[in-house]
Amino acid sequence: MRFRPCIDIHNGEVKQIVGGSLNDENDQAVENFTARQDADYFARLYQKDGLRGGHVILLNPPSSKYYEKTRQQAMKALAAYPKGLQIGGGITAENAEEYIEAGASHVIVTSYVFKDGKIHWDLMDELRRAVGKEHVVIDLSCRRKNDGYYIVTNRWQTFTNVRLTGEILDKIAGYCDEFLVHGVDVEGKASGIEDKLVKLLGEKHDIPITYAGGIGKLSDLEHFGEISKGKLDFTIGSALDLFGGKIPYEIVKSYGETCVF
Repeated sequence: MRFRPCIDIHNGEVKQIVGGSLNDENDQAVENFTARQDADYFARLYQKDGLRGGHVILLNPPSSKYYEKTRQQAMKALAAYPKGLQIGGGITAENAEEYIEAGASHVIVTSYVFKDGKIHWDLMDELRRAVGKEHVVIDLSCRRKNDGYYIVTNRWQTFTNVRLTGEILDKIAGYCDEFLVHGVDVEGKASGIEDKLVKLLGEKHDIPITYAGGIGKLSDLEHFGEISKGKLDFTIGSALDLFGGKIPYEIVKSYGETCVF
């Protein structure tokens, strides 16, 4: 169970937002925090503290007028911490290699392989062949609907018809090195984790899985460790004092692979 840090970039600035509030129209989102520092500041901090495998997320679509500013911030972070960070947002088989060459350890992908509400196994294969399975993270961020959790795309605005199950995790694992899963309904709210989702993910440990969403205090983190049996890594964004929250970064950064509950 390791802490995976994050650098979320929206409209050219490092921010923490309420995950379910993203709206591509007019580049809107409910903001929890906007940093004064650029993305490379946080990248150097994570490097200094020996935190690997964090993610840099571009929260603007390529069609946005802010996309290039957001992308420039992301590239600064990758340059500041070569091979220490993963990157997601607008990644395809065509541009994935560019980000690996720019310093990313992995590319994080959702929308490209879940077009039209379904899994495109051919695109999964193209991505794997483009940069190698060892450089791919599949983002299975999901929201509650009816009988379970369904994968969402387009910056969490669009439901797919793919329900997250153990069988789906097993199938997709052949195409990637890790999974990243945001519990979107609680993302950015610091109101507690998605217990059922964490339990589902905790049953699968063939490859690393990082969970994000709802950890708002240290007791939430302890609860997360207990119900995941220490098998999942975690991300904390808005609740971290680094981003205006109350959980001390100095405590969380000490969580390493030896932290098993």
